[in-house]
Amino acid sequence: PDPTVQRLGTSSRRDNIEDKYKRIVHEVESLKDQLVLRRDVARQALLCRTEWKTKLEMVEHKLSEEREDSKAIHSDIGRQYKTMRAELGVRAHQLEIEVSYLQQQLRICQQELVRTRDENMRIMDEKNAVISELQDKINNMETAYENILHDSLDRLLLKLDAAKMQWEKQATIFHSQHKKQLLEFGLNPLEI
Repeated sequence: PDPTVQRLGTSSRRDNIEDKYKRIVHEVESLKDQLVLRRDVARQALLCRTEWKTKLEMVEHKLSEEREDSKAIHSDIGRQYKTMRAELGVRAHQLEIEVSYLQQQLRICQQELVRTRDENMRIMDEKNAVISELQDKINNMETAYENILHDSLDRLLLKLDAAKMQWEKQATIFHSQHKKQLLEFGLNPLEI
């Protein structure tokens, strides 16, 4: 396979996984925020329920002292209490269901986050292995080119040495011939 195509595919997958990872992290943070908000609402609902219960007890105590004069008021407050209690019970149940759902979604997102992180690590390991393999190939090529260069230079030096010996031989012959010609003309080569 072409290493360039492999690198492009790995880069695209890595970018895809990084986008997915970022999106999941964002969703996890959003779910955490929603979970905190829901818990606060549930806590406030429970506090409200306790507060109303206390108020109701005070009213019932007062009504018990004035039972003769306030039967109609007592009946109305009792009905309101039951309605509010039912509404708060339903709301608390809904909030418990939402909290359970959000916790489940959080677990799913955390599992997906772990899978994404593992996939990212695997891709990084593959990338590092390819880089290491290419670096080894580059090092081997450098060594081979150095050897070729040294061999070529050694052969060139041998040729230059052979050429030098040939030139020196020809120079000696040439020098000897000129010396002989000068002597034939009666000239001393050392005086020239």
